[in-house]
Amino acid sequence: MKIKVLIIRTAGTNCDLETAYAFELTGAKSERVYIDAVKSKNLLDYKILVLPGGFTYGDDISAGKILANEIKYKLKYAILKFIEKGNLILGICNGFQVLVKAGILPGFDGYFTKQSVSLITNDSERFEDRWVDLKVYNESSIFTKGINKIISLPVAHAEGKFVVKNKEIFKKIEKQIVFQYVDEKGNLAGYPYNPNGSVMNIAGIADKTGRILGLMPHPERHISYLQNPLHTRKRLNEKGDGFTIFENAVNYFK
Repeated sequence: MKIKVLIIRTAGTNCDLETAYAFELTGAKSERVYIDAVKSKNLLDYKILVLPGGFTYGDDISAGKILANEIKYKLKYAILKFIEKGNLILGICNGFQVLVKAGILPGFDGYFTKQSVSLITNDSERFEDRWVDLKVYNESSIFTKGINKIISLPVAHAEGKFVVKNKEIFKKIEKQIVFQYVDEKGNLAGYPYNPNGSVMNIAGIADKTGRILGLMPHPERHISYLQNPLHTRKRLNEKGDGFTIFENAVNYFK
């Protein structure tokens, strides 16, 4: 029986097809559902819930904020039950912004709590659209099992700077970092390697269980080595660096 994946989309979502395709390559069954129709679904029929990239509602107010409010006030209890069942949630780019603004991540003291971290305007004050290198900081997340220590993924965002509310949160967040922006040698570095100025070079975090992951770079845009602009110069694996993230999510339930 195929693992079922629910991909939530709305006005401005634009990476749902690529994300669905990535999961289908792993043998899962993807279903793209508009936010208004999610209420009529039983989330427990699915094992993985995904918030893909895009610019939901034009990123009015702030990136991902409107969809975050919809999820918080319309789907809160259904999602809490979904999490309690041991299922997985993945938020990519705009989806990461939604997860933090809904209070689902970082999940220090439960889910849908008061927001303690955020993703704000890049230090460059412009849209950053290019490839970056990432170091896998924490391998305890379900999504990073067996992944290369250094991977390359594209970013495409204007509000990707990860910030924390205070020093207390700063100390707590380190344990939940999954990906950090690095230079080609794997060292922490500033702009342009860190494309947005994120504190601690954070590119992605998980909750304490490792079952909820949010990241700004786009793994669905590197599921084949042919998508890497350097594939003719480097000896790359047939699978793109991002594919393992989707594969791990599906294999978790097999």
